[in-house]
Amino acid sequence: MSTAKTSSEVRERVVSAGMVDDDASFELKLRPRRLQEFIGQKKVKDNLAVAIQAAKSRGEALDHVLLYGPPGLGKTTLATIIANEMGVDYQQTSGPTLQIKGDLTAILTNVREKQILFFDEVHRLQPALEEILYSALEDYRLDIIVGQGPSARTHTLDVKPFTFVAATTRAGLLSAPLRSRFGIVLRLEFYSDEDLRIIVTRSAEILDVAIDAEGALEIASRARGTPRIANRLLRRCRDYAQVRGAGHIDRPTAQAALQMLEVDKHGFDEMDRKLLLAIIEKYQGGPVGLNTLAAALAEEADAIEDIYEPFLMQIGFLDRTPRGRVATQLAYDHFGIAVPRKQHPLF
Repeated sequence: MSTAKTSSEVRERVVSAGMVDDDASFELKLRPRRLQEFIGQKKVKDNLAVAIQAAKSRGEALDHVLLYGPPGLGKTTLATIIANEMGVDYQQTSGPTLQIKGDLTAILTNVREKQILFFDEVHRLQPALEEILYSALEDYRLDIIVGQGPSARTHTLDVKPFTFVAATTRAGLLSAPLRSRFGIVLRLEFYSDEDLRIIVTRSAEILDVAIDAEGALEIASRARGTPRIANRLLRRCRDYAQVRGAGHIDRPTAQAALQMLEVDKHGFDEMDRKLLLAIIEKYQGGPVGLNTLAAALAEEADAIEDIYEPFLMQIGFLDRTPRGRVATQLAYDHFGIAVPRKQHPLF
């Protein structure tokens, strides 16, 4: 995977679900601290509420938790909420950050009783480091090899019972041994427009931004089912309202701001439209191979597959077939283009 290119593309898009440079401090202000404050994801919250209450009543550490799903849906927020609900310490790191065994060993030997140890992007943890985790997660002990060759010996250290909370956007990349160590596995889904409207309204209140229900719904409906995008669009609409509006975000103000950002009613930006139009106009709706499409758009194939396609497929505008990518009826209708029925494989 071309990580550098992918990260660059993520930063350039206002509708990217990935973390942008100025998102971190902003999200800290808006992050809920308790389960009852967390909006949406009812099944996830119900499962966590039962597990947390049971663990607290027994006086034990919570089972290890795996949170997976698309970026920007609240996996990190839920990890902090788990720590708050359990009333325990919280420590955060990520798979790419840990490069040598000493890094992981130092973290594990210093965990506190019932502590939440949160690993973001756990699918990017190196295999050699992943193996160290197995005994720590299952038996709360750490096997360290001292020395080399025939004189090498294994030294075992006890680890205090803790809760490993891992987050990933690509659960399929986790190894079976690691996945089997999690007692609680939860998938986060895209949010409804109504849930996002509530999130936008709550965020506006925290930021002291005046917004009405229609303005909040307009932002929510273009946020691609993702709270991170909704909050980012709210910030841009706030700026527009202060500079070119009356300081209040209503529906016309939100529409004008989002039009300036080139974010349409489906949450598509310029790149989404270019991708769909390339398939429709250059390749008669498809099928077209990924590498061919990448060359036509002057983009990396990994960026198209990991960043642009998932949302377009999720809302039914794009389809993957064994022969390549195909634009659906919804894509043609969106651009007001008639479907060439004799050529199109889906019709």
